[in-house]
Amino acid sequence: MEHALEVRNVSLRFGGVRALSEVSFAVNDGELFSIIGPNGAGKTSIVNCISGRYRPTEGHLFYHGRDITALKPNARAPLGIGRTFQNLALFHHMSVLDNIMVGRHHLLKNNFFTGALYWLGARREELEHRHKVEEIIDFLDLQSVRKATAGTLSYGLRKRVELARAMALEPKLILLDEPMAGMNFEEKEDMARYIVDLNEEFGMTVVMIEHDMGVVMDISNRVVVLDFGRKIAEGDPAEVLADPHVKRAYLGEEDEVLVDPDDAPDHPPIAERVA
Repeated sequence: MEHALEVRNVSLRFGGVRALSEVSFAVNDGELFSIIGPNGAGKTSIVNCISGRYRPTEGHLFYHGRDITALKPNARAPLGIGRTFQNLALFHHMSVLDNIMVGRHHLLKNNFFTGALYWLGARREELEHRHKVEEIIDFLDLQSVRKATAGTLSYGLRKRVELARAMALEPKLILLDEPMAGMNFEEKEDMARYIVDLNEEFGMTVVMIEHDMGVVMDISNRVVVLDFGRKIAEGDPAEVLADPHVKRAYLGEEDEVLVDPDDAPDHPPIAERVA
């Protein structure tokens, strides 16, 4: 299977602070891959390196075999790399529809001259992009708020709008930075279903940062664990969460488990309900 993404010996420093230390892993094409770790482990830093927001101090990043280490974020979007942010980055004064349309910007083909001849191409192009956006709105069940101002929506809906805008880029690889942070259980359940569908129905490779271990266990194909900027484990979810180094990183003791069966919720795993 081809690697959609390869992170090779990536280190990142901010002055005397070392955020990442020789981190390496590969994400297979079509995989749903999660990055987990305690707070301050370097999860968002590695996603920022992948998206181009940060440039690694050392190491390289490859996307389908191409070295993208030096590419700026606006050069990565046309290659098929999209992302959402841990902290919402919507235009709060704009409508839901217009926020999602912003995600189509790099796909626009008309320039100033053809745009001036509105009826000779630009109008048709706008309608085509609007049609794609409406399909995303339907997929994410945003029909009822499509004309609402983004800043007036609940937190869970705004997270969904941010996912919609990332989808509008038509990425082949989508980076999700804590897509379920701050959500209640029902909102997490919905978001998990959308992420699984992105992966299985739309064929997107997903790289996700997530703190909810139940979600990670339920929907991920593989997991990598960071702690203090270093990779401490990688593999399938059950294997990784049983690793003593991972237990120590999260709990401080090797003989404890991350999820106590007696404390498990009564509802079935999310994977059973999003299938």
